[in-house]
Amino acid sequence: MTEVLSPWRWWHALKRGWLLYHLGDPEFRFMFDPAPAQEWVALDCETSGLNVRSDEIISIAAVRIVGNRIMSSERLELLVRPERGVSAESVRIHRLRERDLVDGLPIDDAVKRLMRFIGSRPLVGYYLEFDLAMLNRAIWPILGQGLPQPSIEVSALYYDYKFRQLPPYQQQVNADIDLRFATMMSELGMPLRDAHDALNDAMMAALAFIKLRQLRGE
Repeated sequence: MTEVLSPWRWWHALKRGWLLYHLGDPEFRFMFDPAPAQEWVALDCETSGLNVRSDEIISIAAVRIVGNRIMSSERLELLVRPERGVSAESVRIHRLRERDLVDGLPIDDAVKRLMRFIGSRPLVGYYLEFDLAMLNRAIWPILGQGLPQPSIEVSALYYDYKFRQLPPYQQQVNADIDLRFATMMSELGMPLRDAHDALNDAMMAALAFIKLRQLRGE
């Protein structure tokens, strides 16, 4: 008997086929496989600045999440050698000097290692949109597209959680909820690591994600 696909599954299958057809490097076809159940990857990047068009990635970190566990032994930490160096202001923020990055990977090699680490798992992060914009700029020439996985923004999960706690008269569009990383971690009772370190930020995003899933009863 032929299976009848729901409209959502039909659209998903059609989109997957279109993306695979336009895939630049077939080596990364595995990224379109079904994701392992209850697995995600939390990631973070440190960059030479905040301009997604001209600044560069200088470090990448990612850690796997399985169920409610962070697989800290299964993590990825990469230094990336920038083509244009790093400014004094950039060093002040992330404490990575040019001498620290001289043996870093070229960006192409770094993102290929990241893609193999991610596989087909959904992505988790804090203000992930910026990291994905920076990564996709490097990944597009390889894949002919950006990372195909769904992404989960922990600040959005936290906003929804805090919004539901507000009394009805305060539940309005764009309710004033503090989404700073330190505030979020404190409110969730999670340890705060030094910020602007790719691995620390990825680990904190993973911790927040797990806690928010538990608070949602997932």
